[in-house]
Amino acid sequence: MTPQPKIPRATAKRLPIYFRYLTFLHDAGTNRISSSELSDAIKFDAATIRRDFSYFGALGKRGYGYDVKALLDFFANVLDQDSLINVALIGAGNLGQALLNFNFHQSSNMRISAAFDVDESRAGTILSGVPIYDMSDLKEQITAQRINIAILTVPQGVAQEITDQLIDAGIKGILNFTPLRVTVPSDVRVQNVDLTNELQTLVYFIDNYGSITTGL
Repeated sequence: MTPQPKIPRATAKRLPIYFRYLTFLHDAGTNRISSSELSDAIKFDAATIRRDFSYFGALGKRGYGYDVKALLDFFANVLDQDSLINVALIGAGNLGQALLNFNFHQSSNMRISAAFDVDESRAGTILSGVPIYDMSDLKEQITAQRINIAILTVPQGVAQEITDQLIDAGIKGILNFTPLRVTVPSDVRVQNVDLTNELQTLVYFIDNYGSITTGL
């Protein structure tokens, strides 16, 4: 993948949204789109879209807008869509099983390739086409399958312990569904997903601002 310039975190979080909608446009036969049209569709203001795109150079032409296919190909390279990314799931309880059933069906380049659980009745089984391993196999499987991203859906009380095991196994990115803000080295990325917090934020915006869509 071509090296990319450093960009703000908020911009990075919007890139998959741009890619997903550009894929939709391309599949629908759309050849060209303006920043204002893109703004209307994905609910980010046009100035934000132009600023995000500007980090990567001149992606559009004044008076013409953006070539959908060219933009799609560009962001496919930025997001490394041509490479298959294997992901580990730690914790095959209710949330973990829901994620296994989903398994990134809307993405062609990511998949959960291995799941791990302490429950002996789950270890050694296959759920939604994904093998579930005992936690004792964690390091071996992560190394063998060249996995560097993990999804953490374990009880809060063991989240840090499991995180330490993941780091020891070579994991470089963690999608953390636990309430605990785990501690990691500076070369490991953590993305926290707190569903309770997201719902509370949604309620706050509804109560105070009505039903206006909020961006990232």
